[in-house]
Amino acid sequence: MTAHTVEILSAEEIRRTANRLASEIIEKTGDLEKLILVGIYTRGVPLAQTLAQQIERLEQIPIAVGALDITFYRDDLDKISTRTPAKTKLPKDLTGRTVILVDDVIFSGRTIRAALNAVSDYGRPEVIRLAVLIDRGQRQLPIHPDFVGKQLPTASEEVVKVYLQAIDRRDAVELVKG
Repeated sequence: MTAHTVEILSAEEIRRTANRLASEIIEKTGDLEKLILVGIYTRGVPLAQTLAQQIERLEQIPIAVGALDITFYRDDLDKISTRTPAKTKLPKDLTGRTVILVDDVIFSGRTIRAALNAVSDYGRPEVIRLAVLIDRGQRQLPIHPDFVGKQLPTASEEVVKVYLQAIDRRDAVELVKG
């Protein structure tokens, strides 16, 4: 059986979706001075940067952006491909801040559980929220994003591929079936 690829979001649709997510974050955050967007490696990092730029354009307030590596916090290291951990980079202590974790896709919830554990090593935020570009459903843990770009119910054997300009030289979201 051969794989079949379907484009879910084009570059323009990703841009519009990021703009909407940024507006929702502004609306629900309150004090933007306390906001830190923390992207989860790999594609959550450029997505967090894009959201921060859009919030800055809309509100004329600089938004802090960090990058979080969760490799050693995962409970499924034996089931995922090996990779070299990236360096966690946070612009400031997270204590008392509004932290929005940003990732490209949420599926089982295990990546976010690991991210929550990792964040606790860098302070005690006032609140932690979650923004994702794609929500595939099928959670294994009781974790739900606060900000969702697109709900995309999928079968477990399907694969969602997110391509972002900063890493992949193009913007697209594709669903690979079969």
